Amino acid sequence: MSIRVLVVEDEEIAARAHAAYTERVTGFETAGVARSAGEALRMLGADPDIQLVLLDMHLPDGHGLGLVQRLRAAGHLCDVIAVTSARDADVVRAAVAQGVVQYLLKPFTFATFRDKLEQYAAYRAQLSSSGTQVAQHDVDAMFGALRSRGGSAPLPKGMSAESLRDVADALRAAEASMSASEVAAEIGASRVTARRYLEHLADTGSVERTQRYGGAGRPEIAYRWR
Repeated sequence: MSIRVLVVEDEEIAARAHAAYTERVTGFETAGVARSAGEALRMLGADPDIQLVLLDMHLPDGHGLGLVQRLRAAGHLCDVIAVTSARDADVVRAAVAQGVVQYLLKPFTFATFRDKLEQYAAYRAQLSSSGTQVAQHDVDAMFGALRSRGGSAPLPKGMSAESLRDVADALRAAEASMSASEVAAEIGASRVTARRYLEHLADTGSVERTQRYGGAGRPEIAYRWR
């Protein structure tokens, strides 16, 4: 039986991407998409068979960790994987303290997303096979299943994690959207290289594409961090 997943993400493009990614991983199915904490609570109340929540931390009606607290107070025992751009160490510590089983930072590739879900599936399989009583080796195997099996999945050929981080940092620091040329100048790369990374970030739902009009000629594509 497939693991039923609720995607909680307020950004429409990212929500669609995460739902589609979930459907591509064997053994998982998207039970629904919630765009707010309140909607997530209603959907979980209506569907008790949801087993996993993919949770963004920045929601329009509250913080993701506040939703986790409300879930537990309401008796929902579903597991939670944070899928977020929140990099604050205090948020990560609080997430661990509240039982978030995995923490996936945006931007990421589908391969990295799949790896996290497969780790979670291995954890559930180990938990199910242990019976009602567990020994130390059972507990070790359960928690070991949640650890990375070889680190983050590789980026598309020809791309580096360092350059991707530089592009992402440039967009995060910008007060307005940036073109590929502007990002290239900021990080010291060619326009073609910058655009490739920007398109990758847009395809993974971390960046929004917009059209910038000004002067004669065709409009320019600009990118804004979500």
